[in-house]
Amino acid sequence: MAMGFGRKNLEEIKVEEVKVWECTSESCNCWVRDNFKSSQVPICPICKSEMKETTKELQVVNNNSIFSK
Repeated sequence: MAMGFGRKNLEEIKVEEVKVWECTSESCNCWVRDNFKSSQVPICPICKSEMKETTKELQVVNNNSIFSK
């Protein structure tokens, strides 16, 4: 009897250019997806520096939180 363990997930990973916010500090690598930010112009949750808007090629992730609007 064959079991389904070890089968590869054949579902395609969807990637798209996504708006993100990157930390402006040279010593910090933090970034946040725009649809997961905590304020209109977020500050870095790690080092509290300013963040700047940019884009990245990322896997699609939906945020269904009421706070993401």
